[in-house]
Amino acid sequence: QNATSPIMEELIAFHDHALMIIFLISSLVLYIMSLMLTTKLTHTSTMNAQEIEMIWTILPAIILIMIALPSLRILYMTDEFIKPYLTLKAIGHQWYWSYEYSDYEDLAFDSYIMPTYFLEPGEFRLLEVDNRTTLPMEADIRMLVSSHDVLHSWAVPSLGVKTDAIPGRLNQIMLASMRPGLF
Repeated sequence: QNATSPIMEELIAFHDHALMIIFLISSLVLYIMSLMLTTKLTHTSTMNAQEIEMIWTILPAIILIMIALPSLRILYMTDEFIKPYLTLKAIGHQWYWSYEYSDYEDLAFDSYIMPTYFLEPGEFRLLEVDNRTTLPMEADIRMLVSSHDVLHSWAVPSLGVKTDAIPGRLNQIMLASMRPGLF
């Protein structure tokens, strides 16, 4: 699915940024290797040059900084918590999820996976549920994720969120959808 949240858009942009750096490094290494294999000329004064040693020490450090700074910015963006519009608590059970809208009194439901023989054409096996969670778009939503019995993972890839549901621990994530849809 396409990116739905600003966090996921930033993650995709970072992926493209890192992939371009890897592509340029790989192209340079391939070019230098092909030159070394095809030419018989060698420059003997570069074998002991400290300038070249400084370049191949400093250049990788600069490249690592070019990758680390955008990565850290996105990491801090994902942990930024502002006043939420809505709080939703997801509790993982052995075969289903329980959802509670904490801002409202007695608004909770269970969500079970649809068996394969109940699926309509076009629905995805192991992704379709009987009760879908409905969330507003363009609103900051706080998700509290925990588990009742075993370890689970609560994820929505198009929103750029994934967290573990661990018994006895309450994990918190923020999400926001910028367009309507089924995710």
